[in-house]
Amino acid sequence: MSDFYLIRKNLTRNKLRLSLNSFAIFIAFLLFGVLASLQAAFDAGVELSSEQRMIVTNKINFTQPMPLAYVNKVRAVEGVASVTHANWFGAYYQDPQKPLVGFAVDAESYLEVYEEFVLAPEQREAWFNNRIGIVVGDQMARTLGWKVGDRLPVSSSIFTQKDGSSVWEMEVMGIFTGNDEQFDTNYFLLHYKYFIETQSFGGDWIGWITIKTTDPALNDEVSKTIDAQFANSPAETKTTSEKQFSKAFVEQFGNIGLMITSIVGAAFFTILFIVGNSMALSVRERTNEIAVLKTIGFQAPRIFKMVLSESILLALLGGCLGLFVANVLVNGAAQAPQLRSMLPNLVLTDMVAFKALGLMLVLGLVTGILPAWRAMKLNTIDALNRR
Repeated sequence: MSDFYLIRKNLTRNKLRLSLNSFAIFIAFLLFGVLASLQAAFDAGVELSSEQRMIVTNKINFTQPMPLAYVNKVRAVEGVASVTHANWFGAYYQDPQKPLVGFAVDAESYLEVYEEFVLAPEQREAWFNNRIGIVVGDQMARTLGWKVGDRLPVSSSIFTQKDGSSVWEMEVMGIFTGNDEQFDTNYFLLHYKYFIETQSFGGDWIGWITIKTTDPALNDEVSKTIDAQFANSPAETKTTSEKQFSKAFVEQFGNIGLMITSIVGAAFFTILFIVGNSMALSVRERTNEIAVLKTIGFQAPRIFKMVLSESILLALLGGCLGLFVANVLVNGAAQAPQLRSMLPNLVLTDMVAFKALGLMLVLGLVTGILPAWRAMKLNTIDALNRR
């Protein structure tokens, strides 16, 4: 008779108790899987940010424009390796109620700064050489059914062309992905020159500048130099690291991390008491049986290991099921177009799964350690005399 056989029999002897405990653990890890995936999606832009990249925006607000001439002045700053710029386009396709993310960029310098882009070389060259060409993220292309070669009427809810139209003709020249599963591919890029030469107002202006420094250690010095250069000008600047910029953007939605930690923490605290009390009760019910095992030669450490293993197995049983259902829910939610536009990085990552498995082991250890210790220290004679 193996130890695992005894552990399994003890775990399933009271099926109602097993079902209730497993359900409680299932709910806890279902919540953890879903909420941790949401947090990871919100934080993806921060986590994937490059230490070498910095963002230059108007000091008033990142929605306020800056002159295009700033780009060359920033490029001349010592410690700056490469520079690009972008404008928000405010796009939609056919339905104004379903906005799209689109940026007007300088194609070659943009791909130089953002090296994590994965775009086929022939598609890259085709985009560079087509004035009305765009490249579309894989996620957006799948959602809208766009493919290479499509000519599309894409509208802007902000800008109009010089002829009064708010519709720009665009041609899909490539579909890009990223070098990480959480890389955002729910947007498209069009040529800055096409945008700026056709739009009806503003002149040569840009939304923000992205720079890549030669060494992250120079970031503070570079940011101070840039901001000092444009001090007291009509468009003063604010330069921050890409990570800080992304974090500030996410924090507009509130402290997501604190909310998730509070909810999951409350659930685990409750589960800890429920399962811990249940394990203690289970061991007390088996006092005579444990005494018999010791009498026939089971050593105290072996008894300890069996009871603790039972607790860990219970945590893994409910926890893995909860994590599996969380993965199904997250993957299903990620297919919804509206949610995908808000959280393009929504996925239950390997890191979330590893954290969940770690928490299952901790839960099993914490809830089982005391009952296992009591079982190990149980006096055989006293236990046999109990009724």
